[in-house]
Amino acid sequence: MTQTMKAAVAMGYGSPEVIRLKEVKRPIPKPNEVLIKVITASATTADAMMRTGKPYIARLFVGLLKPKKPIPGTGFAGVVAQVGKEVKDFKVGYRVFGETTFGFSSNAEYLTIPEHGVILTMPENLDFSEAANFCDGHLTSYNFLKEIAKLKPRQKVLINGASGALGTSAIQISKFMEAHVTAVCSGRNVGLVQSLGADELIDYQQKDFTKGDRKYDYVLD
Repeated sequence: MTQTMKAAVAMGYGSPEVIRLKEVKRPIPKPNEVLIKVITASATTADAMMRTGKPYIARLFVGLLKPKKPIPGTGFAGVVAQVGKEVKDFKVGYRVFGETTFGFSSNAEYLTIPEHGVILTMPENLDFSEAANFCDGHLTSYNFLKEIAKLKPRQKVLINGASGALGTSAIQISKFMEAHVTAVCSGRNVGLVQSLGADELIDYQQKDFTKGDRKYDYVLD
C-alpha cells in the first residue's frame, strides 16, 4: 500500500493563493538517500520570490510554466525516519537539518535528501525552529568566507547587503575570524549591523561605496 503525506503544493506561479494543502505520495529513499520526517521547514524571502516565478529567467532552472518541483521550501529540520542501504553516516532517529537546494520539497511531512547533500546532525543546543533557518544565512556565509575566501585575521572585508540573512551572518562570522568589517546597508538598519559588530558602516542611500578609493581584501555581495 502506497503511503501518503500532507504537503504544501504550488499549483502554478503567482500569489500565495496558488499554494494548496494536499495529500501526496510519500517519497521513498534511494540507496544513497535519507528520509526525513520534517518537524520544521523554513519559509524565506527567496521561497516567496520563486513562488512568483519572477524574475522570469529563474524559470529556466525551476520550470517554465509551473514549478518542476511543486512542493516549495528548501530549509528543514527533522528526524531521520529511514535510510537507504548505502547510507553510512546517518541512522534512524538522528536529529538533522539542512537544505534541499534545487530539490525544494521541504514544506511537507517528509522529504528525501542524498546522504552527501546539505544535511548535518543537529547540535544539542539547537532546536528545530532555529535549525530549519540556519543554512540559508549562516552556512552559506561561512562557506564563502572560510572555504572560498579563506579570510584571515586583520584582513578587510566589505559586506554589501549587511542587514539580510547572508549579511547579518557574514558580519558575525567575519568578526569571529578577527577581520575588519565594513557593512553596507540602509540608514534604518545601521543600528542592527552595528550591534552585530561591524567596524565601519556605509549607508548606501547616502554614499556609493563603489565610487570610493578604499581597498578591501574581499567584497561579499
